[in-house]
Amino acid sequence: MADRIKVLVVDDSALMRKALKEIIMTDDSLDVVATARDGQDAVEKVHDLKPDVITMDINMPVMDGLTSMQYILNDYPEVPVLIISSLTTEGALTTFEALELGAFDYVAKPSGTVSSNIHVVGREIIQKIKLAYKNANKKSIRDRIKRRNAAVSPKKAVPVRKVNIPKSAGLSKVVVIGISTGGPGTLMEVLPALPQELKAALIVIQHMPPSFTSSFAKRLDDACRFPFKEAEAGDILQDGRGYLAPGGYQLVVRREGGMLRLTNNPKTVFMPSVNVTMESVLNAYGGKNVIGVLMTGMGDDGADAMVKIRNAGGMTIAEDESTAVVFGMPREAIERGGAEIVVPSYRIPAEIIKAINR
Repeated sequence: MADRIKVLVVDDSALMRKALKEIIMTDDSLDVVATARDGQDAVEKVHDLKPDVITMDINMPVMDGLTSMQYILNDYPEVPVLIISSLTTEGALTTFEALELGAFDYVAKPSGTVSSNIHVVGREIIQKIKLAYKNANKKSIRDRIKRRNAAVSPKKAVPVRKVNIPKSAGLSKVVVIGISTGGPGTLMEVLPALPQELKAALIVIQHMPPSFTSSFAKRLDDACRFPFKEAEAGDILQDGRGYLAPGGYQLVVRREGGMLRLTNNPKTVFMPSVNVTMESVLNAYGGKNVIGVLMTGMGDDGADAMVKIRNAGGMTIAEDESTAVVFGMPREAIERGGAEIVVPSYRIPAEIIKAINR
């Protein structure tokens, strides 16, 4: 069929290449046009075959997945790359780096680099290949790569220094950021641009597996000018601190004392849920003290809560379509009237600061 989505599978394991091809070919709308055994092989086959989507392993001989992806996106920035990586801490860190470099999304291998049970995430692989082909904002990915290349210039590199905030620091306002597909790369653009002495607590709800959030929180802490951590039950919200919701739980705030709590309820498609956390913060602090931000992601998680925050007098900011890797969650907030301000991702830090100082 001429209209099938052409997929290139890249993995150094013959077993994984065979298994991934079998999984992908079960869907009539997909076609594995070739497989590649390492990053160099992938670069050559992309030039020859012009695939629509690439699934990319990371740890490979000759040329690893990160290097290969950079070569590919330099020449073909419109081709979405889906990272297939392990659930280990090392796998998580390299996955985040790939996402920051321009990968569309990732699927975690269930049992290590060579996962004989890869079929258990088969449905997810197929869904994300289709999402990458149909929903990836290719101009956004291309522009992000350009901005990142400019930002990492040695002349602009500035060491990040943390502010030592006393334990008694109070709480002025709460910023809640909801984000999903395309989130890690976008957050690494937005959060480092916020000032050291942020007069608000910052909560990030990123749809992510439980085994990834701890590593991602550490990566955000390294990049941000203020302390950032994976949220734990009993944490107290403070100005100038960031908290990442851990995967597998709902993150809510107690009305008394600003204490964070982790719970298994309510059961939602995403754990954590942007709606659940935003509504909890709104109920605890009232609209005027809450700033809701919704950025790239598939679906509508957070859209209803953004409407409630805005109606209660809080500030709401949504990412504009021009930079959203997937314009799903922010679009839903905009269409429902939940976004007071709509701006590209690179302008969101300035809008957050304005909202805090309002």
